[in-house]
Amino acid sequence: MIMRRRSLLGAGLAGATLPGVTLPWDLALAQAPAGSGGTLRIGMTAAAIPLPNGQADQGGEGQRFVGYTVFDSLILWDLSAADKPSRLVPGLATEWKVDPADSRRWLFTIREDVRFHDGSVFDARAAQWNIEKLLDPQSPQFDPRQAAQGRSRIPSVAKATALDERTLEIRTNEVDALLPYGIAWITMSSPAQWEKVGRNWDAFLNAPSGTGPFRMVEFNLRERGVMVANREYWDPARRPKLERLVLLPLPEANTRAAALRAGQVDWIEAPAPDVTASLRGAGFRIVTNEYPHNWVWHLDSTSPGSVWRDVRVRRAANLAVDRDGIGGMMDGQMLPGVGLVTPSSPWFGTPSFKITHDPAAARRLMAEAGFGPRNPARTKVIIPGSGSGMMQPLPMNEAIQENLREIGLQVEYEVMEWNAVVNAWRAGSRDPQCRGAHALNYSYFSQDPFTALIRHVDSNLSAPRGTNWGYLNDPALDAVCKGLRESFDPTAQDALMARGHARIVDEAMFLFVGHDLNARAMAPKVAGFVQARNWFQDLTPVRVA
Repeated sequence: MIMRRRSLLGAGLAGATLPGVTLPWDLALAQAPAGSGGTLRIGMTAAAIPLPNGQADQGGEGQRFVGYTVFDSLILWDLSAADKPSRLVPGLATEWKVDPADSRRWLFTIREDVRFHDGSVFDARAAQWNIEKLLDPQSPQFDPRQAAQGRSRIPSVAKATALDERTLEIRTNEVDALLPYGIAWITMSSPAQWEKVGRNWDAFLNAPSGTGPFRMVEFNLRERGVMVANREYWDPARRPKLERLVLLPLPEANTRAAALRAGQVDWIEAPAPDVTASLRGAGFRIVTNEYPHNWVWHLDSTSPGSVWRDVRVRRAANLAVDRDGIGGMMDGQMLPGVGLVTPSSPWFGTPSFKITHDPAAARRLMAEAGFGPRNPARTKVIIPGSGSGMMQPLPMNEAIQENLREIGLQVEYEVMEWNAVVNAWRAGSRDPQCRGAHALNYSYFSQDPFTALIRHVDSNLSAPRGTNWGYLNDPALDAVCKGLRESFDPTAQDALMARGHARIVDEAMFLFVGHDLNARAMAPKVAGFVQARNWFQDLTPVRVA
């Protein structure tokens, strides 16, 4: 496999692959005595602790373990059930509605009696301040790092205004019926704490303050993040059972498994498929659940020199991938991906292009496009070494590379650390940081129309304004996106999603590979966890014996 490695942060951990090997952090604090709920130590896939500035980095894993633990958003996900899809529920806002006289004006009623960890009051003014830190470069609190994480989630928002302590007005620059899903991403940090630490976001990292169910008491970017329970959390039903929560960055899969076996962590994300059977045999639990998550290659189908400009090459690649073989390699932790959503979804539609494993048909399409074993097409692809929801990107991409080689498509990989991949994804395929790559391997959950479809294909959201990475410009999809934004009828939204998704599959706009089952392994002493059908998970019911 041809690989050019950009520095993989955390590579120094790769040697600790056997039980009993001392891992490079001081466990004294992580193993400190705790109360009845105990201490939970989680081995993350990320190479660094997500930044606790309010709008965490490290992708969805950062939002899961820092965004929704230390901070809160106006709208939250109900993560209490394992047997049904999650839905939006009130968070720091008790209700939200669009103005019947002006569909570009939303009103949010702010919850009373909520305080940040530093004791200051959360109100509509604080909510306005937090939206301005992402959208207004002229505001004193504007933070480019947080803006990079949150701005693309709310591209329609023009302005937020506190009308009084309990009422926040949000005006959009277009009709956006899907705004609540984007607002659920925007997490709130304390304006008073930012002032206290000298109006400096770097200083805020060492003394973060949100409204969430946990308070962060230690942040070390490459070693650990330590949180304690917020016993005064505004929702009594979600006050943590745990006394302490410790995050440890372990990007290498074998290192995570070794740490779990050695009792140095209690829970690991994305256990390597080749160790799950032995982990089960040793008494560890492997927890999975179906949820709307997608693992794809974004394809640059517009730039000069990209082989992906030809729909025949895009279709051939999709027919070449042996998804069942990759799923078997993943020990059942992956569903085959034949679209951005699963065929059981009401959004799948009825595409005419049926994606199967058919190398012969793939070779015929490549020949029609002028390529073959003696004249292979060539492309470079950005992939992560590990990261948020990526399952096992290196072996999975090795398998894909071999599948594509067999049909006359030569692939070179550019391996990057996860945050570098995120930055490249948000910058777009023509940005220098993509280093000439014409495809990029990424994963994300797709549980609402915006995250599942709009942000990837709307020509108005071409990078860097959004995450239309390959600069797709399809009038039919633009019409679907416009209809979704303007329709407040769920049935009409479903029909539009089905039409748009069928178009995406027929044009093979992505290389569709799989849907993650969100596997994690945990020690027997971990109890109370309910794996929601969601990328995010609620850690407040968890306890450790």
